[in-house]
Amino acid sequence: MNKKLMALGLTAVLAVSMLAGCSAPAEEPAAEEVKTEAPVETEAPAEEATEEAAEEAMYADGIYFAKEDAFSEQSGWKATVILEVKDGKIATVDWNGVSKNAGLNKEEASKAGFYPMVENGGAQAPWHEQAAKAEAHLLEIQDPTAIQYADDNYHTDAISGVSIGVSPLFKLAEQALAAGPQEMGPYTDGAYHAEEADFSENSGWKGTVDVTVVFGNIESVNWSGVHKDGGDDKKTASMNGGYPMVENGGAQAPWHEQAAKAEAHLLATQNPTDIQYADDNYHTDAISGVSIGVSPLFTLAEEALSTAK
Repeated sequence: MNKKLMALGLTAVLAVSMLAGCSAPAEEPAAEEVKTEAPVETEAPAEEATEEAAEEAMYADGIYFAKEDAFSEQSGWKATVILEVKDGKIATVDWNGVSKNAGLNKEEASKAGFYPMVENGGAQAPWHEQAAKAEAHLLEIQDPTAIQYADDNYHTDAISGVSIGVSPLFKLAEQALAAGPQEMGPYTDGAYHAEEADFSENSGWKGTVDVTVVFGNIESVNWSGVHKDGGDDKKTASMNGGYPMVENGGAQAPWHEQAAKAEAHLLATQNPTDIQYADDNYHTDAISGVSIGVSPLFTLAEEALSTAK
């Protein structure tokens, strides 16, 4: 009887153990479900953050540049705009201008009192101060097309304290951003000057050259000269008939016209050493319509730009 009871007890224990062993695997799917659900909760915020970053990055990082095609016939200035984009947004804006006579850029000329809008034109503030407010507006709105003009002269009521026409800034900024980031040229931006050491014993003139560099490239060149007796510079004297090369010397064109063609050659080559002379008097066959010796331009331009690299 006792043996039977013991056998039944062992059988019961084995049955319970078997049931316990069989029930253990049933808990594993629940653990797997927890593991597969965890990544779903962390992926969604990451995707949303990526989409938000893409929306905030309006532009590709880099430096952008645009300029007007020609100098103004009235003012002699040509507008330029340089933008810097960081983290997809416009970080800096430089609205400026270069003169056909080279020298200081428009902002520097305004600060130095050489662009007297207030004194001569009754403007409410100097050009550089108004330009700074327009630049700040573009930094705020981040979109050069989001500007409303009040008239055909491109004034705007959107920027307090600005009465100048602002279209050069916003149109050139739009143009620059559409073109994409650009590489700057080899020179350092600025105004550079060089002149001959002595006045010519024959003519009394001393050659001068001014060069303006914008975005690393030569944007304006002014080859002229000063006379030992004072008076107008050489280019102005030629324009006014005070340097009659054609009438007295049989030249094919006035000095200032030939000088302009030589300046255009330098603007095209961007390198004052890239010139071939035909003789010891520094004439060249490389520039059509120029019969004067051109070494003063290219030698002085090289000297002026020696500190621009």
